[in-house]
Amino acid sequence: MTARIVSRVPASVRVLIALLAGLVGGYLAGPDAPVLPILQPIGGLWLDALRMPIIPLVFALIVTGIAGGAAEGGSTAVARRAIATFALFLSLSALFGVTLGSAMFGGWKVAGLEEVRAGAGTVPALPPTGEVLRQLLPANPIAAAAGGAIVSVVIFALFLALALRRIDPARAAAVTGVLRGLADALLVIIGWVLLLAPIGVFALAFDVAARSGLAVGTVLAWYVAARVIGGVVLLSAFVVLVAMTRRVRLGAFLRAAVPAQSVAFSTQSSLAALPAMLAGSARLGLDERQSGTVLPLAVALFRISAPTAISLAVLALARLNGIELGVAQLALVAVLAVVNNLVIAGLPNQISFFAAYAPVAIAVGVPVELLPLFLAVDTVPDMAATTANVTADLAVTTLLAERKVPELAERAV
Repeated sequence: MTARIVSRVPASVRVLIALLAGLVGGYLAGPDAPVLPILQPIGGLWLDALRMPIIPLVFALIVTGIAGGAAEGGSTAVARRAIATFALFLSLSALFGVTLGSAMFGGWKVAGLEEVRAGAGTVPALPPTGEVLRQLLPANPIAAAAGGAIVSVVIFALFLALALRRIDPARAAAVTGVLRGLADALLVIIGWVLLLAPIGVFALAFDVAARSGLAVGTVLAWYVAARVIGGVVLLSAFVVLVAMTRRVRLGAFLRAAVPAQSVAFSTQSSLAALPAMLAGSARLGLDERQSGTVLPLAVALFRISAPTAISLAVLALARLNGIELGVAQLALVAVLAVVNNLVIAGLPNQISFFAAYAPVAIAVGVPVELLPLFLAVDTVPDMAATTANVTADLAVTTLLAERKVPELAERAV
């Protein structure tokens, strides 16, 4: 009976309960709790199991996404314009995330985090710039993957994906087919590990709270606030963009967007909101063939809040670990946040969280041991982020698609 009740509780709620229980339990138990030597290896083993498939998964998803999906999406002029527009706005989203994160987290001075930082290990000093640039192109991709050089792995994956698009399609399909199978299998492994997320998150949170008190709760609260602010700003920016371009009347756009926004907010799924977005574009009098091309592409590739969210999470993790990121590292965060938007296409939120966030943090030398705690509080920020995503999807569609029946939008005002 109890197991049946627990199974009906959403996974995100179970993880959040585990986080709160771990924080409170660790705070009350203190650093000398006899259970700590048991919980520490449990949390560490769970985290290692979660990190195990990340690098091969990132490689497989980038290659299959660009060599396969991008080639399919580039068959029409409107699709090519859409992808170029997505790239522009995603880059701006990453820059916004880095700027917002630097402003909100740059001056953090939260008491009680010294023990957390000490437990996270030391971050190696960065080598000279010339050596860093040489290491970007991996002389041995397998060694780069084994050494955790995620940037080198991403670059090799990009080159391989572009090369596959230039060879015979049948031979390219043989390679991408194998990599799709690999990605699917790795996603199954991550799914298995995430079934144990409440246990792993509880162990990690208990350990952190026992060593730092409730200071880590303050950090998580700031992170949630930053994510919500980011979502609201992005949503507002695209509403202003629609008003400035005057392709459709603002009132008509807002009314057309509300159904999709409602679905996105309640489900945290852009894909679930796609039918409502298609109906909204029809209500605005947009060409159905063009909007039918742009909107599915947008759902797959144009998660406008993702680069902002990734940047905020990495900067919060860096501050939590007492790491100051330089200009070059911040630029790398922004670039990888955009690239990793391809990685998370079509993945469930919990899986995409680690597949997209962890590689960026690793690339700039930020420990990811505390990243699962950020996932535990991600439900509310994800509501704001998904609502911003569908608003941006519909806004970009109004910019790119022709108005087949302009008077429909006028009547909707």
